[in-house]
Amino acid sequence: MMSSSPEGWIGKQESCRDRLDPSHAGRIAAMLDRPLPREGDDLAALWHWAFFQIPVPPSATGPDGHIAPGGFLPISEGSTRMWAGGRVNFHRPLAIGQPAERQSCIKAINEKTGRSGKLLFVTVEHEYRQNGVLCLSEEQDIVYKAPAAPRLSLDKPVAEAQWSQSIQPSPLLLFRYSAVTFNGHRIHYDHPYATEKEGYPDLVVHGPMIATLMVQAFVDANPGLTPVRLSYRGLRPLTVNKSFEVAGRIDGNGQALLWAANEDGPAHEAELEFKENK
Repeated sequence: MMSSSPEGWIGKQESCRDRLDPSHAGRIAAMLDRPLPREGDDLAALWHWAFFQIPVPPSATGPDGHIAPGGFLPISEGSTRMWAGGRVNFHRPLAIGQPAERQSCIKAINEKTGRSGKLLFVTVEHEYRQNGVLCLSEEQDIVYKAPAAPRLSLDKPVAEAQWSQSIQPSPLLLFRYSAVTFNGHRIHYDHPYATEKEGYPDLVVHGPMIATLMVQAFVDANPGLTPVRLSYRGLRPLTVNKSFEVAGRIDGNGQALLWAANEDGPAHEAELEFKENK
């Protein structure tokens, strides 16, 4: 699947500086229907995914709308690329209105076999610093896979929820999340491409947005608790105009289970470690 040896990509690095602009934070808040943040406020959990985006011209994008592989990310011929999940450590909040830097490194490349054939997992490590202090560290799992019909349902029980929020994923919501994250992947806004080229029944809800909404629901339901570490994964896609629930429950001392699900079963799940606010 790889067009060159994986070892040549491991250790490859990239850096990106950004000022966590209050106006852009306000656009994220409007998109998620949250209170407008101010300069100096803490950036909400996982909103950093809407910053630190390296701008590229259309000539530097691939046919799927992603930044074309072969620069930082490896080339994999004839495959589609998705964000499969990851792990985030929340060391301290990033402050809105202050410059920050992301340092990234390709940590691992592993080939596996899944339901749709061969899968190539690329693990990217990111560290986010502000004023020289580590604020966030994370690993993102990016999967390359051969084009195949997506799994649309999952026969797996969902835990009894202690909190739940209903999400109505409209085309406007998907467009705005693509806009604030500078995400050009066409499955989120180009219906003919999503259905004819990648085999989805409709536009696809962004995995990072689902993770953001799961953590947001936890914070709303547990104002005395602060996320410390999140491990999340996608199980199957969710699509536009089909409502779903983001929910969760406390599952022991300092641990919570989070998930997103609809009548077709669970779609995303996560484990969250938290601490009590002082």
